[in-house]
Amino acid sequence: MATSNDIKNGSVLNLDGNLWTIIDFQHVKPGKGGAFVRTKMKNVMTGKVVDKTFNAGTKLEFETVDRRDMQYLYNDGTDYIFMDPDTFDQVLITPIVLGDAKDFLLENEKVLIATHNGNPLFVEMPASVVLEVTYTEPGLQGDRSSGGTKPATLETGKEIQVPLFLEVGTKVKVNTSTGDYLGRVND
Repeated sequence: MATSNDIKNGSVLNLDGNLWTIIDFQHVKPGKGGAFVRTKMKNVMTGKVVDKTFNAGTKLEFETVDRRDMQYLYNDGTDYIFMDPDTFDQVLITPIVLGDAKDFLLENEKVLIATHNGNPLFVEMPASVVLEVTYTEPGLQGDRSSGGTKPATLETGKEIQVPLFLEVGTKVKVNTSTGDYLGRVND
C-alpha cells in the first residue's frame, strides 16, 4: 500500500469512498515535530476543492487512472462527445466533469481524458490554446482609462480581457487554467 510520501500532482486518491485528484502538494519538514504533506484536492464527481494535510507515512489508497488522448467531436446539447482516435470509441462527458475546459474547447481539438473503471474523471487541456476573437468594441487610440484592456468574446463564447488594439478576427493565445490573454498569433 502507498503512503502520503508517494503523492504527486494528478494522483487520484480514494478517501471515504470518494475519488479526489491532487491539484497541488507540498512536502513540509518543520524544525519541530514530524513531517507532513499539505495538499489541495479536487473531488472528481462534484468539483469541490479542499485543502487537506496528511502526516508523513500515512497509508493512502491510490486509484489507477487511465489517461488517454481523445478528440473533441461535438456538443449534443447537454453532454460533450469525445472520440478515441485509435479505437474510434466515443465517450460522453458531462459539463460538470468538463468544468472550465468547455470555455476553450473547439471541435477536433485533442485533450487528455482521465478515466477510472470506464468513468470519465477529468479533462486535461493543453496549457494554452489559440482562439479567434469574434466580438470586441473598437479600441480608441490613446484611451487608457480602462488600464489598456477591453472585453472580447472568443469563438467558444468565453469573454476575456484583451489589449485595446485587438480587432474582430484576430487570433489570440489564451491560458486555459486562468483564462488570461497571452498574446496575438499571426497566421
